[in-house]
Order: sequence, then C-alpha cells, then structure tokens
Amino acid sequence: MADHLRERIKAAGHPAPRVEGLTQGDWVLVDAGDVVVHVFRPEVRGFYNLEKMWGSTLPDAESAEAAIGRSGIGKRGGGRVGRAALAVIA
Repeated sequence: MADHLRERIKAAGHPAPRVEGLTQGDWVLVDAGDVVVHVFRPEVRGFYNLEKMWGSTLPDAESAEAAIGRSGIGKRGGGRVGRAALAVIA
C-alpha cells in the first residue's frame, strides 16, 4: 500500500515522498511534505489506538476536505489536496 501511494504521489507530479518503516512493515510512514500518511497492520493499529490517544474519531472524507480547505494545508500553487489523500484519512 505504501509503495502504491508513493508511486501515485510521484505520478501526480509531486516530489517523491520519504518512506520509513517499509522493511519492517508493521508501521510505515509516508511523508509527502504537506501530508503524512501512517500505514499500519491491523493489530499494530489496534495496539496504538490512535483515535483514543488523540481523543477523536476519524473524519469522513467530506469533513476532512472541508477542514483542509479552511486551513490551506496541502495547497501547492493554488491546488487542493486530492481525493486519494482524503481516502487514506477516512
């Protein structure tokens, strides 16, 4: 999944993101600059329970897009964060 995401980001014309943890595969971090994606195996995600730690639930794609639009995060040359990035969040 992380390799696919890295290739999609590059294909969209963005710089190649940094990827950490790929060899271990439990928790992979994809750093695309304005967006950082964490990819977990289900049991690792359950162990860390990030939603509880941060005191929130995951946003639906529409709410995430609205929040990103208000903040200006992800804008490069006036563009918007693509739906592929929002799908990873949701």
